[in-house]
Amino acid sequence: MAALFSSKKPRFYYITRINLVFFFIIFVSFSSTLSSSSSIHDLLVSRGLPAGLLPKEVKSYTLSENGTLEVFLDEPCLTKYENRVIFDSVVRANLTYGSLIGVVGLTQEELFLWLPVKDIIVDDPKSGLILFDIGVAHKQLSLSLFEEPPTCKPQGLLKNDVRKEKGFEAMR
Repeated sequence: MAALFSSKKPRFYYITRINLVFFFIIFVSFSSTLSSSSSIHDLLVSRGLPAGLLPKEVKSYTLSENGTLEVFLDEPCLTKYENRVIFDSVVRANLTYGSLIGVVGLTQEELFLWLPVKDIIVDDPKSGLILFDIGVAHKQLSLSLFEEPPTCKPQGLLKNDVRKEKGFEAMR
């Protein structure tokens, strides 16, 4: 009876506790490796899209189980593929293999107008084309334009630089 109330802990108590600590250390190191090695650009490529669809300046992203992708930048920024595009500080879309559907937070310049990009689709990677749905039209561009993530400059800064370089022509 005295053995039941002994303050001495059984041997399996220490083994179990050591196993839990070891498992926790392994789990934490694996999780940090996974998050640091997986970028938004890697995610895009794994889903059949080019890495250069989103700029280098992406700070973080979330992907929910239902496919909703949210991409976060420090501030809105401007870059150029074939035409100029503006990324809001948050870009959202439904990510499926080969497409971003219902895009919010991405605007493209077309013939002096800024039009929201609705969908981005790569139907057949062998074709070398990517389709941008800008609401009033569908525009096909070369996938080669999106191989590398572009550098995106703060929206106001780039517009001011363009005006200084090109003078009156840039003030459209």
